[in-house]
Amino acid sequence: MTEASGLHGRLDGRRALVTGSSQGIGLAIAKALSNGGASVCINAPAPDAAFDLACREAGAAIGIAADLTGPDEVERLVAAVTKALGGLDILILNAALQEKQPWSGFDRMSIYRQLEINLAANYRLIQAFVPAMAERGFGRLIAIGSIQQVREHPEMLFYAASKAALESMVRNIARQVAGRGVTCNILAPGAIATARNREALADAIYRDAVLARIPAGRFGTPEDCADVALFLASDAARYVTGTTLFVDGGMHL
Repeated sequence: MTEASGLHGRLDGRRALVTGSSQGIGLAIAKALSNGGASVCINAPAPDAAFDLACREAGAAIGIAADLTGPDEVERLVAAVTKALGGLDILILNAALQEKQPWSGFDRMSIYRQLEINLAANYRLIQAFVPAMAERGFGRLIAIGSIQQVREHPEMLFYAASKAALESMVRNIARQVAGRGVTCNILAPGAIATARNREALADAIYRDAVLARIPAGRFGTPEDCADVALFLASDAARYVTGTTLFVDGGMHL
């Protein structure tokens, strides 16, 4: 789908930021929001060819390259979005770092990088934009979680932990702003056929093992996630908050 249909799917006049949106799930969400009528800011760590293409494909109102591993870069992103769009109505926290190591051997910098992007940077963005949403009486915070919140990968301990912490943070904030027109939800993908997963899923043995754990019998697509994000961003989801929606074909069951 991803094409907005009917009143509830329209986002005309809304302003959105999708972090980590030069490819995969983030790009699909940015396209869906743009097709729904929103003015969308595309974000990626660096201004490369993929970033330029994503901006064109999504019909982005603005593209801002910012590496969210640094607090200064987060502040620069906030300032640029505010200047370009005048504020935000929809904040999609999609940027994430996933590093694989045995749990007994994680090095300090790997821990820092994953917690900085997956948790700290997201918190700073929430701090920057959600209070103003509450003051205006409308806002949508959608954090992209992971199936690993409930089915942890043995070599991604800190990625899984950071996603579980992000879920807790969003639920906490949801309770505090629910009466002010702001909804806060988590969209948790399962095994999605993206460029990041292409190499792993090219291994037939691994691919078949993962597929066997998905009751729906297929891998998800970025568009499967984008359709749910569009729903959560729309007026149709005005009474949905503090919820984790698994987009995983039943993999969490």
